[in-house]
Amino acid sequence: MPPAPRGLAIMSDSQLLEAMIGAAIEAGRAVHHIYRTGFEVHTKADSSPVTSADSAAEDIIIRRLAAVAPATPIVAEERAAGGPDSTVAHEFFLVDPLDGTKEFIAHRGEFTVNIALVRAGSAALGVVYAPASACLFAADVGGRYAFRCDQDPQASGSGARIPIHVRAVPTDGITAVASRSHRTPETDAYLARYRIADVVSIGSSLKFCLLAEGKADLYPRLGPTMEWDTAAGNAVLLAAGGKVSAADGAPLVYGKPQFRNSWFVASGALTPLPLGM
Repeated sequence: MPPAPRGLAIMSDSQLLEAMIGAAIEAGRAVHHIYRTGFEVHTKADSSPVTSADSAAEDIIIRRLAAVAPATPIVAEERAAGGPDSTVAHEFFLVDPLDGTKEFIAHRGEFTVNIALVRAGSAALGVVYAPASACLFAADVGGRYAFRCDQDPQASGSGARIPIHVRAVPTDGITAVASRSHRTPETDAYLARYRIADVVSIGSSLKFCLLAEGKADLYPRLGPTMEWDTAAGNAVLLAAGGKVSAADGAPLVYGKPQFRNSWFVASGALTPLPLGM
């Protein structure tokens, strides 16, 4: 990916992260309001569901990011639904305004607002906000700093920012996390190669966050995802000391053609087994 002039020269990464956090909170409030008051479900061209919360949150995030970093491209899921561009700049935002739409529709609460900054193909900054559980995660990978805090969508303030880090590998068996709505036979076969103490099924980017805060050890995704599904959670996990590896064992990169991910495995302190593709 060729380098290009940075669009964020007047802002430090810490300032930019704060702007991303503010955008995620405002979008999360809108999502949570729609979640509580009702919504209609429509079907996109790829047969995936979409609601009014998706578009409302995306509009808020794009407006706020454009105000602080007008020269930085924004790749957002709903705007890309008609066919995303195959090329991006050295630095760009990846936005999933409502990750876990199926969980949102089912009123399970396991949905998030995801905002990431990608730099030179890597997730550099990330925010994952789960308004239904009033929890926000954010990270600066370069600064090796990740935190979580309480963030009630109805409150004007936030709770204390608590640093998070992956845990040591348990000696009595690991905890794996798997997608609630997209689990595959390949995933089950891969997990069978480990000594598993527990498997937690949960939706959205919260899977990455469970690893980052030391509540789980392994998250294999042996199925299709898009880059906006993973970038923010990837940043949180990297900053907390974990890793996300593509099928070939190399770090998962961003800005790929059509923004499609390969199979990947995310882990905390654990060194994952090869995917065997």
